[in-house]
Amino acid sequence: MANGIALTIGLNAVDPQHYAGWNGKLRACEADANDMANIAKSKKFQVKTLLTKEATRANVIEQISKAAQSLKSGDIFMLSYSGHGGQLPDLNRDEADCADETWCLYDGQLVDDEINSLFAKFSAGTRILLFSDSCHSGTVSKGVYYYSKPRPKDASGEEISYRLMPADYIIPVYRQNKEFYDKILREPAVKDEDIKASALLISGCQDCQYSQDGLINGLFTSQLLDVWKDGKFRGDYKRFYKMICNQMPPDQTPNYYPTGTKNYKFEYQKPFTV
Repeated sequence: MANGIALTIGLNAVDPQHYAGWNGKLRACEADANDMANIAKSKKFQVKTLLTKEATRANVIEQISKAAQSLKSGDIFMLSYSGHGGQLPDLNRDEADCADETWCLYDGQLVDDEINSLFAKFSAGTRILLFSDSCHSGTVSKGVYYYSKPRPKDASGEEISYRLMPADYIIPVYRQNKEFYDKILREPAVKDEDIKASALLISGCQDCQYSQDGLINGLFTSQLLDVWKDGKFRGDYKRFYKMICNQMPPDQTPNYYPTGTKNYKFEYQKPFTV
């Protein structure tokens, strides 16, 4: 019988000491993590949730590594992240845009290369299901573009809040922590063929887009929950993805991105199947 482990992560803020004074305030990321945890629990996953101050680099890496050690062929690991997306210089030259994309964890950024390295620890035949409700999350590996004009407003007249590190902080955060990040950024990149598990990312938006925060949930997570309908959804991952897309605005289009070893049987399963 297959086993399932889930790690759900949500940050409504980051530590200004690491982020050059930026606190990264958001509203709905912790709620996203709790709601994704509830789905996982309903499907009999073993669930760990890390919220804001608990969502440190060490804790996230430890939990993913533990899952990689304990899961075997046929098992599944679900990982969800809700928070800011960031960017660092690409020092190992594996990115066409010369930049690595990151998740902004509480005490430091987790680089996309590190996520791939962690996924490479999973046994062949393991399924990895990844949800990233953050800006520029289409592949969690591409270029970032920033608004140069005031951001659009919602129906109440308030500026829409997006889940990205502001451009003004990208370089200061890197320079303040250069010695720490350079050691990570110079590590040789893991190639897709080095990931023997089968990973499937359903992201909150495309690489060149932003993911909206919200009052209750992020826009992507709220539509995911609506389509899931407390487990009443019928269909496979592609249908799940397409139905979420149909409920999203044209400026925020989720992405469907398989990596690692191709596993069509995984993709044809009902979402969250252990």
